[in-house]
Amino acid sequence: MRIATFATTTFLTLLMATLAHAHAFLDHAEPRVGSTVPIAPREVVLSYTQNLEPAFSSIEVSDSKGARVDQGKPGISASTMRVGLKPLPPGSYRVRWHVLSVDTHTTEGSFTFHVGH
Repeated sequence: MRIATFATTTFLTLLMATLAHAHAFLDHAEPRVGSTVPIAPREVVLSYTQNLEPAFSSIEVSDSKGARVDQGKPGISASTMRVGLKPLPPGSYRVRWHVLSVDTHTTEGSFTFHVGH
């Protein structure tokens, strides 16, 4: 009985570990999540834990009033998504992203960064 319980527990642990890695999670961003940068960036670059499906992945960058400041459709290559930015004055900006990984799982999220001192 103990062997069956151990085998079942081991199987479920391995299954959960596999499922946990079955999504494209944000690995890192430039500008960094929650950072303050002294000079306005020209683009936002997001890197994920899995390759992305370009047709179903998007990013929007907006200012504190909700106006979009990105330059439209992002460029996607493997696990990296980038979008150009309009010239940004000092202030706070929100990045919202939605991605579909090549294994057909979606994730989404948002974060802010600040320009200025």
